[in-house]
Amino acid sequence: MTTLHWKLVIDANDPHAQASFWGETLGYEVEDNSALIARLLDLGAAPEAATLDFRGRRAWRDLIAVRHPDDPYDEASGTGLGRRILFQRVPETKNGKNRLHLDVHSEPGHRDDEVARLQGLGASVDRHVKEPGGEWVIMKDPEGNEFCVH
Repeated sequence: MTTLHWKLVIDANDPHAQASFWGETLGYEVEDNSALIARLLDLGAAPEAATLDFRGRRAWRDLIAVRHPDDPYDEASGTGLGRRILFQRVPETKNGKNRLHLDVHSEPGHRDDEVARLQGLGASVDRHVKEPGGEWVIMKDPEGNEFCVH
């Protein structure tokens, strides 16, 4: 048996801001679950309070995902069936170092340009690393989650 598909789940205080940041960072699309949400609201299976308006469409208040634009998705629900990251609202803030992080790889020779682009999206530089095995920049997303830019 093999894995059908997977998603990385990231806790967030503001899942929609995180989805916007990481969608722009990775070139991923923010999933549009508005048709599914409308059906569930019409059936009385979900309360209106569980939703909000995001970019002019109905979205879940506490969950939102981004997906790779080339991967398949379920058209009825908008849910990605491939590479995706789900951001879920949690009440606590990040505490301590990540145990898992993303590495973002820029075009050769353009790491500084990519770092500047990501700073423009709300990331911050934590530190530059130069070791015999390579050189990269450790950054933090808008909620303080560490990631590396190579």
